[in-house]
Amino acid sequence: MNEESKPLVICAPEPRTLDLIFTPDRLSQLRHRYKLLETTEDAVATLDDATLAEARYVLGQPPIPAETLAKMENLRAVLNVESNLLDNMPYDEVFRRGIHVLTTGAVFAVPVAELGLALALDLARGVVGADMDFRNGCEEWGGDGNANARLLTGAEIGIIGFGDLGKALNRLLAGFRARVRVFDPWLPPSILEDHGVEPASLETVLSSSDYVFVLAAVTSENRGFLGAEAFERMRNGAAFILLSRADVVDFDALLDAVEGGHIVAASDVFPEEPMPADHRVRRLDGFIRSAHRAGAMDVAFKQMGDMVLEDMDLMDRGLPPMRCKRAERETASRMRSRPVTTN
Repeated sequence: MNEESKPLVICAPEPRTLDLIFTPDRLSQLRHRYKLLETTEDAVATLDDATLAEARYVLGQPPIPAETLAKMENLRAVLNVESNLLDNMPYDEVFRRGIHVLTTGAVFAVPVAELGLALALDLARGVVGADMDFRNGCEEWGGDGNANARLLTGAEIGIIGFGDLGKALNRLLAGFRARVRVFDPWLPPSILEDHGVEPASLETVLSSSDYVFVLAAVTSENRGFLGAEAFERMRNGAAFILLSRADVVDFDALLDAVEGGHIVAASDVFPEEPMPADHRVRRLDGFIRSAHRAGAMDVAFKQMGDMVLEDMDLMDRGLPPMRCKRAERETASRMRSRPVTTN
């Protein structure tokens, strides 16, 4: 196949790069099968009409205003490799034309779930604190070092949001023989029951759990929905683990609840990244901090490239994409997570 006959892929995967999401072999396959136009996300809308008309795929999710989309006569799919669906295109028209909007965010489910479990175990057993005490020569031996320790095994666990990440976490929790309750208003009870968890109200999840994992994406309806009242409903000493996006939480109220000694918490995400050097979250006892690193593993990024290539091959053959998660017309425009700026 000569270069001119190859399908055109507009590549604007910011903040990712092609080298990040493809192994050398996979990138070679991509270049062999397709003609690549590498550009920045802001430049896509300024491309000439002929280029826009030729494009079969967009790799990334750059802003695509309606007038730009109208020129993209042969567009089959936008392959989002950022993981958050962005509200930067006219979804109604995209779906009317049968253009797929696909996300590779499922690659992060297992890495994030594993770190979430590690954070919960640390909150239960004080691993980091005990290590720091040992370094400083003030360690407590044996039972003296377990005054606040507890087990995850047999605990009551609540999960808020049960997408790919929730399912991955639930699989990891199976060995702990815990009672798992889930609140997810976008899923029918039967799906939750099929995964061996109990459908529950938000009130029940908050008030009946020893550990609460927050895995919900930010939408137009739930920004800041976990605030002071939610934390007051939690059991005294319960653990709150935030893994999805900080915007679903009133972060100051969360810090107040920890500072007041009502709950302990851990978070991989923050309202500002990085947080100011003098912010109280950096000094707060009872709060474990992770710098938005839960999913950022090379093995996950490279899985993105595998998914993209496999789905593009299917679509080239007139088949629907199967590896990436397809955006739904009813919910795509309601997603409100901020784009990431660091891999």
